[in-house]
Amino acid sequence: MNFWEYLGTAHEQLLTDAYQHASVVFQCMVVATLVGVLLGVVTSRTEWAGALATTATSAVLTVPSLAMIGLLIPVVGLGVPPTVIALTLYGLLPIVRNAIVGLRGVDPSLVDAAKGIGMSRLMRLTRVELPLAWPPILTGIRISTQMLMGIAAIAAYASGPGLGNVIFRGLASLGSRNALNQVLAGTLGIIVLALLFDAAYVLLGRLTIPRGIRA
Repeated sequence: MNFWEYLGTAHEQLLTDAYQHASVVFQCMVVATLVGVLLGVVTSRTEWAGALATTATSAVLTVPSLAMIGLLIPVVGLGVPPTVIALTLYGLLPIVRNAIVGLRGVDPSLVDAAKGIGMSRLMRLTRVELPLAWPPILTGIRISTQMLMGIAAIAAYASGPGLGNVIFRGLASLGSRNALNQVLAGTLGIIVLALLFDAAYVLLGRLTIPRGIRA
């Protein structure tokens, strides 16, 4: 059976796995974005706090993804929980780092002007600082998403959802008729999802970033 014939017979399962893959990455990115931006806001004011946040989140990336998931299995079990925890942790660094860089890059005179017209600290943050820091934050989100697309495939080791299951099934049955087709289908599916997510982020940037501050 050639690759196209395999796609024709297995397309329903592949679409289900692709949906689960995209869903878990999206949900983890939402959590990682909220946590990462919050850490960036809290730590951007002082050098040592920003350095600590960046160092702590970068330390996570030194742990191999397979080892991370393996360490989580005895604690939270198999399936979705270790996948979500691992992906969220891996997604933090680019967002935290870019949030800190973006917030520190806001012109202080604009913040002072906002303060001068009576804006509270929260209003200055939400209406002035975060909108101006949004371009680098969005870049961090794009980088994190591309990383998580690949890492999510490893989650199949812990019975996690997604296209990694197709790849692992193919690797476990190398030599059989459809083994290479499964590996190829899972890999190409992840690449396509990554490209679609990135295109969505480009569109989001055009809709949310004023033309005057686009990179």
